[in-house]
Amino acid sequence: MNDAPAIDLAALAGRVHGWLAAMLLIMAVAAAVTARLHRRERHAWFLAGLLVAWVLEQGSMVPGWPHALFEALALLCGAQYLLREVDGAHSALDGLLIAQCLLLPGAVALGGEAAGPVAHGATGLLALEWLALFWTHRRLRRERLHAHAIADPAEELESRGATWLLGFGAVAVLLDALAPWLPHPGAAGLAWPLFLLALALALLVTGGRARLAAERHLVELDRLMQDRLAEAERKFVGEAETRIEQVTERERKRIAADLHDDLGAKLLTIVHTSESDRISTLAREALEEMRLSVRGLTGKPVQLLDALGDWRAEVVSRLGQANIMAEWKSPAEDIIHTLQARSYVQTTRILREAVSNIIKHSGATHCTVSCAVHEGDFLVVIQDDGQGISTEQEGRLDRGHGMASMKSRAKQMQGQCLVESGPGWGTVIRLTIPL
Repeated sequence: MNDAPAIDLAALAGRVHGWLAAMLLIMAVAAAVTARLHRRERHAWFLAGLLVAWVLEQGSMVPGWPHALFEALALLCGAQYLLREVDGAHSALDGLLIAQCLLLPGAVALGGEAAGPVAHGATGLLALEWLALFWTHRRLRRERLHAHAIADPAEELESRGATWLLGFGAVAVLLDALAPWLPHPGAAGLAWPLFLLALALALLVTGGRARLAAERHLVELDRLMQDRLAEAERKFVGEAETRIEQVTERERKRIAADLHDDLGAKLLTIVHTSESDRISTLAREALEEMRLSVRGLTGKPVQLLDALGDWRAEVVSRLGQANIMAEWKSPAEDIIHTLQARSYVQTTRILREAVSNIIKHSGATHCTVSCAVHEGDFLVVIQDDGQGISTEQEGRLDRGHGMASMKSRAKQMQGQCLVESGPGWGTVIRLTIPL
């Protein structure tokens, strides 16, 4: 009756050994696939060999040379796996372990009646070698971890996990070596296959973590590459725009020089040689327009105070010649704003068109021009006391490029030109230009 629990425990341990052997064979296949697919995990071939060697060792439980052979092969594969994992493989050690795979089975086979004690001695020797292997693996891993200037939290966590795993492996080695002298040898022998199973699972977990880290690294590299490409594209576009601007500027200067040297000279000749006052006046006006166009093509930014002086002189002079009293209101003289040459030219033409409309169509006797700078905008308000613009007159002016041209020029400068008028109460033109 007292032997029944021991028999049941031995039977249960035998069944568990069978399940573990099947699981270890599956893990051996997984390790082999990992080694086949990933170059950095080639040492997993030795883990697969270790697992298969243990399964074969369990198939030859009776002490003898096959049992010693599989034990020695398991140690050889385990040493190759653990040392290569920490870059600690050594050719001399490899040679000794291979020689041991031949010597230990040979010693057991030649032991004769002493084969049993020789086999037990070989098992004890291999147990000591396993313990030395675990200690060496732990030492090399710590040295590699401390060699890094910046600690990697993931590697530190992996190192702590390896320490616990190797500690369990050392206990498993001792239990497996002492199993024949323990009350329940089958149960004590379960520690070693459980350690091997944990070792295989650690490989899969580490490999999965490494692949996730590699994927994150690839994503980061892709992001950096996209940023570099975007930066290069922006630089290329900027250089292309600069090049286009330089070419355009040279072409503008060439056109301006041609206008000034050819057309300007001919108009000036007409002004001084024409016997007709009307032709001479038209030529002089054309010459002024040509010079204004040339200034827009090649001129530098204009100080707003200087531009106001030019506009005031022209507007007051033209209105005075038409017997219209002109009142000019300028902002304070401490403004420091500038106008681009193109904006100066467009504003000049808008003012000329407005004055021409007042002279030709308004019938006004008084005109007020108010200029101001407000919140980064240049404001001009032109108000007359004329008869206003009727619907028919506004249509004719638009068709003659009067009001329409003024609004178009303002729009080209990102500004606006508003016209308020009605029969009998004059006209107000509000021009807004961003500075």
